Order: sequence, then C-alpha cells, then structure tokens
Amino acid sequence: MWVKFMDVPDGYAAAIWKELFFAEALSVRVVPPLEVASMQLPREIWVPDGKTHVAREVLNKI
Repeated sequence: MWVKFMDVPDGYAAAIWKELFFAEALSVRVVPPLEVASMQLPREIWVPDGKTHVAREVLNKI
C-alpha cells in the first residue's frame, strides 16, 4: 500500500526528489495530475506505507 507523502510544485522538483529518495534506497511514485501532462503542473510523491519514517529521515538530513 502506498501513502501520499508530499506535494511538489512541478515535475522538475518531483524528478529531483525522486532521485534523492532513490539514492537513499527508498521507492517512490510520482503521480502527475489527471489533466494534460505538463512538467509545470504540481505533482504528488507517494511512498510505501511502511517507509514513511525513512522518507522523513531523508528530509531531516537535508
């Protein structure tokens, strides 16, 4: 099961967060908006339900 972890302002920020979480061995899903797929629209970052504490620790590191 996946849970919504954070909202980001655009697809570029989502790509950066995704790479950061991957570097820490954390799986993420970036969910684009349902409208037209544009890199300038906000995105949601989802993490596995049991790994939210790991995602918080990554945020605390930076």
